[in-house]
Amino acid sequence: MKIIIKTYIAILSFGIMFSSCNMDAPSKSSAEGSVVLSIEALAEGAVMGIHQSFGETNSYRGRFLPYYGINSDVEWLNGIAPDQLNDDSKYALVTYGATPTNTQMNTDNNAWAKFYEGIERANKAIEGLREFGNIEENPKMAQLLGEALTLRAVIYLDLVKAWGDVPARFEPITTETLYQPRENRDEIYKQLLADLAEAENLVAWPNETAVTSTTERVNKAFVKGLIARIALYASGYSQRGDGVRRSTDPELSVDKMYKLAKDKCVEVIQQGSNTLGSFEQNFRLLCQDDVTAGKESLWEIPFAAGRGRVLYTLGVRHRSKDQYTDQPRGGTNGPLPYLFYDYDVNDVRRDVTCVPYEWSNSNPSHQQLRSIDSWCFGKLRYEWMTRRVTSTNDDGINWQYMRLADVYLMAAEAINELEGPANAAPYLKPILDRALPADKVSAYMAQATASKEAFFNAIVDQRALEFAGESLRKADLIRWNMLKTKLDEAKTKMAQLINRQGHYADLPEKLYYKIADDNESLIIYGLNHGDTDAIGASLNYESSTTWFDPTDLTSALINALYQNNPDENQYWPIWQTFIDSSNGQLTNELK
Repeated sequence: MKIIIKTYIAILSFGIMFSSCNMDAPSKSSAEGSVVLSIEALAEGAVMGIHQSFGETNSYRGRFLPYYGINSDVEWLNGIAPDQLNDDSKYALVTYGATPTNTQMNTDNNAWAKFYEGIERANKAIEGLREFGNIEENPKMAQLLGEALTLRAVIYLDLVKAWGDVPARFEPITTETLYQPRENRDEIYKQLLADLAEAENLVAWPNETAVTSTTERVNKAFVKGLIARIALYASGYSQRGDGVRRSTDPELSVDKMYKLAKDKCVEVIQQGSNTLGSFEQNFRLLCQDDVTAGKESLWEIPFAAGRGRVLYTLGVRHRSKDQYTDQPRGGTNGPLPYLFYDYDVNDVRRDVTCVPYEWSNSNPSHQQLRSIDSWCFGKLRYEWMTRRVTSTNDDGINWQYMRLADVYLMAAEAINELEGPANAAPYLKPILDRALPADKVSAYMAQATASKEAFFNAIVDQRALEFAGESLRKADLIRWNMLKTKLDEAKTKMAQLINRQGHYADLPEKLYYKIADDNESLIIYGLNHGDTDAIGASLNYESSTTWFDPTDLTSALINALYQNNPDENQYWPIWQTFIDSSNGQLTNELK
C-alpha cells in the first residue's frame, strides 16, 4: 500500500496554506489555525504536507539521497571522471570538493530550501496541534503531533549531517526571525532529543493502531531508534570551527548519550514489535512496495509510484527497456570494488549487496559483466518489483530510513562502550546469525569478544558489510573520527586489488562466465578467494575476460575517492544563493 490519493488531495489543499517558499508571507491567523488543526482530517493533511517536502524534485528525491553519503569506504559514484573533479558539478559533491557555487546545488529550490520548507510546515503543524488539537483527549491528534515532531527531527538531523551548524528554526517564521545565523549543532541535537522524548509518548507502536500499520507513518519503534541514532551522532566526533572533536557540552557526553542510545535500542528490541527476518527478503519487500509494519523496516520515506529516484540511483543497471522495466536506469552509485572480496564467501549479504553485472541493451535482456570499477548495488532491483516502472526518471521505491538491524548494532556498540563485549555480544550475534553459518558465527564472536577494542572493530566492520549502499557509512566514519583513515585504507585496498596483492593475491586474473539455461542469468567463476585460472579455463565456459585490468581501476580513479582532506571537508558548504539572500547572517564558518 502506498500513500493514498486522498492524502495527496489533502496535501494540495494545504499547499497554499502551509507553503513556506515565500518566507515573507504572514503566518495564518489563530482563527484559521483553530479550524485547520482541530479537525482530524485537516490536521492529517497538514502533517502529510511535511511528507510532500521530502519528495520534491530537488529535495531528498533528486539531490540529497543520490549524493549524501557518497563517497565512503564502501560506496561511491560510478563513473567518476578524474579529469572533471574541479568542474564543481556532481563529482565535486561526492569527492569532498564542493564549493558554494556548485552547479547541482546552487539553486533556490534545492535540498537546503526544501528541507527548510518541510521544517516550516512542521513548525506550523506542531504549533497548531499543540494549541488546538486537544492532544490530551484525542490519541489520533497526539499521533499527528508526534509524527510532526519526528519528521522535523529527521530533516534537522540530515541538515546537520550534510552542513554541520545550521539555522535553528523551531517556531513558525515571523518578520523578526526571517534571517537567522547558523546555530551550534549541539543546541539543535538537544532540541531534537527533547522533541523525540515527547514524541515517543505520543505515537503508537507498529501495528498498535491503523496509522502505525504501515512503515510510511511514524511509530514508537522508529522514534526510539532515531533517538539512539541522534545520541550517537551528538556524542561523536565531527568537524568544528577549531578542528575535529567531540562536543564539550556535558549534556552530550559519551556516557549520557551512549546510555540513552542503549536504553532506547533495548526497549525496541524487547518490545518485539519488529522482527529481523531474512536479509534478502527485507530488500525484496522494499522493491515490492510492501509497507506492512512489524517486519525489519522501521520507517521509510514514502514516494508515490511516479515519484522518487531510489532504484534509479542505487539499483542494478538496466541498459534498455526490457522484460522487467521501461526505465533504463540504475547503477549510478555502487560499492567500491574491493568490498565484495571483504565479505566471507558464505556471507549471504555479499551477493545481495555487490553485483558485478548489469542487464544488456536488448529486449529481452540478460546479465552481462560490468568493469571492475563500476559494480552495482544489488539491494534494489527492477527484477524484484511487482509493478512495472514506466516513468523516465522516477521509480516510486521508498527510501528505507531505518531498519531493525541498525537498532541491534547501535545497541551492541553502546553496550560495549558502557559495559564491555560480554554484555554487548547478544546484540551483535543475531546480525551474524542470519548472515553466516553457525560455526563461522561462533569463531567470529570468539574473536570479537576478546576485548572492548576488538568488539568495537567488529562493529565498524559489520556496519560496513550490513549497510553498504544505505548512506549510513559516511556519518558513522565521521562520528568515530575515522573518515580519512578509512578512505585512505580504501585507496590502498583498491590498489592492492587491481594488482592482485595482499588480501587479494589469491584471486585469478580472469573471470569465466556463461549464460544459464534461463537465458538471463550469468554463471561466473573466478570471483572467490582461492579460485584459479587453471580451473576456470577447464570449465570451457562461453567467455572469459581479464578482470583485473589496470586501465579500468586506474591510480587516478582510485585517488579521486577524495580530492581534498575529508576531515577538513566533512560538510557541504551552504550554497551561495542562500548566503546572498541571508541579509549577511549566513557564512561558511563552522561553530
